[in-house]
Amino acid sequence: MNEIFFRENIFEILNYIEEAIQIIDEKGKILYFNKSAQKLDELGKGNVVGRHIFEVYPSLNHTTSTLIQVMQTGSPIYEKEQTFINYKGDKITTVNTSIPIKERGRIKGAIEISRNITHVRKMTEKITDLQTKLYNENDDPKKNKENAKYTFIDLIGQNKEMAKLKSVALRASKISSPVLIYGETGTGKELLVQSIHNASLRKNKPFIAQNCAALPANLLEGILFGTVKGGFTGAEDRKGLFELANGGTLFLDEINSMPIELQAKMLRVLQDGSIRRVGSTNTVDVDVRVITATNTEPEEAIKEKLMRKDLYYRLAVINLKIPPLRERKDDIPLLVEFFIDKYNERLDSHVDSISEDVIDMFMKYDWPGNVRELEHIIQGILALHDTDVIKKEHLPYQFDSYKDEVKEKKSTIVPLTNAVEDLEKNIIEEALRKTDRNITKTADLISTPRQTLQYKMKKYDL
Repeated sequence: MNEIFFRENIFEILNYIEEAIQIIDEKGKILYFNKSAQKLDELGKGNVVGRHIFEVYPSLNHTTSTLIQVMQTGSPIYEKEQTFINYKGDKITTVNTSIPIKERGRIKGAIEISRNITHVRKMTEKITDLQTKLYNENDDPKKNKENAKYTFIDLIGQNKEMAKLKSVALRASKISSPVLIYGETGTGKELLVQSIHNASLRKNKPFIAQNCAALPANLLEGILFGTVKGGFTGAEDRKGLFELANGGTLFLDEINSMPIELQAKMLRVLQDGSIRRVGSTNTVDVDVRVITATNTEPEEAIKEKLMRKDLYYRLAVINLKIPPLRERKDDIPLLVEFFIDKYNERLDSHVDSISEDVIDMFMKYDWPGNVRELEHIIQGILALHDTDVIKKEHLPYQFDSYKDEVKEKKSTIVPLTNAVEDLEKNIIEEALRKTDRNITKTADLISTPRQTLQYKMKKYDL
């Protein structure tokens, strides 16, 4: 068994790993350079092994080289971004994990595993440059409206919890305190954030959104706070999103995915109202309203150490929760009607009715993708089927198990408005039976204001 761990075998195995791997000795000379590293740096093994790391990478030094740093400190470095210039003059950005190699407490060298994110870095810089051009004219209301187009009128629903959410969010829009929004994927978090921005005094100032997921800490730090020329290899003077959003609103989605080390810097920005670009010693004051969102319970994110508790308390001055669609199914008929109208116009379709079978299945389905899933289903049906009636055979595969449960009715096709009214009447009748016609309990059961319930009962002669 031990023979498979011979040095030659280990190095041969490392050649098949996608990440670039380098090993240096205590003098900084390169001992090993796998095929992925050769491809990354466009250097042959014979041109590298035996040469000092600074000879191969002249743009690095004792401060910027993660391999040298771990030998100096004796401590490993995990997932750190490093940018260097290769011998062709190309700027390469990697995320490195570097570990010192020790023997009897003495450092004998270091090993580094690198992941190439050059294309991600270039794309980010292009996006940041475009954002700079887009948001430089902060006083142009038309440009800012293109970036935050939704208002509270776009939040479809009469459900009791949704009505309460809209009321609280509207009041929250009038102040500049931070807001933390919790909602499952597809519930409409950015729609709510844009509505808050457009109802605020900042509506004619920039609205900028950034998803914090799947970005290394150093890369996201540069995006948020900006960079200064010479701050690190290849760095240029660039404004970050905080500076670009000055006077307006910055929306950070999936804040629970932000690396912990960057969360500490976020906390300082919220406390001090100033930022420091990466590589700079100067601070810049910013006036930005920060709205954040998470798709996991904040308390769970704190428990799993995905979010700092002190940052949570700073972000959650106003705490809003968007209910999932399964908890507000009474809004499904309204949403269906809205999406049919929306995609009839966009796709030049002519759907004017929906079968009761389909409505029944929609009410039984659990909607793991929430409102976004419902919208995509309606959009897909109208795009793929030339029909004026949505029937159960038009539904995608996830409804197959529900199709057999729904009994055929004598009249399966009704105008959309009638279908909505029939469903609404049936829901109210069932709720009244369960509560022995107690109006208050019925209103609570179907999440409808008491006055609205009484109006509906009179309308349907109940």
